Amino acid sequence: MLTCRVLPLEGYSLLSAAAARRSVARIRCGWPLSSSQLPGSCAAPFPRLGYPGRGSLSSYSSSEAAAAADQLEEDLSQDTVEELLVKADKIKGLMKMERRSDVDGGGARRGSRWFPYLDAYRAGTGTVTSREVVEVVEPYIMDSRKERMKKVVGGRSYSICLVIEGLTDFGNVSAAFRSADALGIQSVHVISNVQSRRYRDNRHVSMGAEKWLDIEIWSSATECFKVLKSRGYRIATTHLGTGTASIYDVDWSSPMAIVIGNEQMQALEISDLHCSIPMNGMVDSFNVSVAAGILMHHAVCDKVSRLGSHGDLTSAEREILLAEFFLRHRDSTANIVEQYARHRRG
Repeated sequence: MLTCRVLPLEGYSLLSAAAARRSVARIRCGWPLSSSQLPGSCAAPFPRLGYPGRGSLSSYSSSEAAAAADQLEEDLSQDTVEELLVKADKIKGLMKMERRSDVDGGGARRGSRWFPYLDAYRAGTGTVTSREVVEVVEPYIMDSRKERMKKVVGGRSYSICLVIEGLTDFGNVSAAFRSADALGIQSVHVISNVQSRRYRDNRHVSMGAEKWLDIEIWSSATECFKVLKSRGYRIATTHLGTGTASIYDVDWSSPMAIVIGNEQMQALEISDLHCSIPMNGMVDSFNVSVAAGILMHHAVCDKVSRLGSHGDLTSAEREILLAEFFLRHRDSTANIVEQYARHRRG
């Protein structure tokens, strides 16, 4: 028999479609409608973790709640690229673990591989390690979802990054993000003047890929390239002019930033090399998002042929990135970890 729970209208404001779906999922899970009340209202907020003198925390056992919430997360996978790129604070809030600084020796030597995260998540006045984040959050995520995230993290790399320069079409940016995620490229950079952005079409192109990428916004190519070079990257700019190297003649096995966009002179002058995709048609260029996909795919394939694999994170780095993915999984995850940190402090 289908049982419905009727909520009184008095005291409730009208909800958007997305907010309504979240509320329905919380009701199915037996959760409160307010995410801020989540830890105290669930059957048990933490997995079993013991601490000397503090006893053990009870185990959360509701697989149905995790499954319903995971399904909700899938249903709400939308293209938020426009919102992220226009509002800088949204980008800052997307990345959860503490990040390395680009000053005071935070960069990398040329040719060495950059990894951006520290093994720390700031929870209140203290920090939590990636291992603690994984152990605390794991019971709240459906097994199939966890395995997918672990597999994806295992195939991720920062050795190749994408730089999108001067584009004014969110559809192309979204498509490039989607290709980067599909190819295991974790780091994406956008160089763009906010005043030049237009349109509100081509939504849902990214399929929510931006949620799982590290996105950094820059106001100029000079600023972006300076930081990337300090992180050990060579800058490869696409260009149709003379004196360019075919992408098939470039060694992509060392850290490389692939720059696609409007071929502005500033970017060309300060890059390390110019490359192009050989073409045999009457038209002498690809759509920019198509070119980005071809470049990234070839770079990954070349790296695999030379090194044997694309995913090149150490076990410690994989654990940190997995914690980052877990924290991005749902908005309520941070509340769970912060509640755990308060309990640990006693």
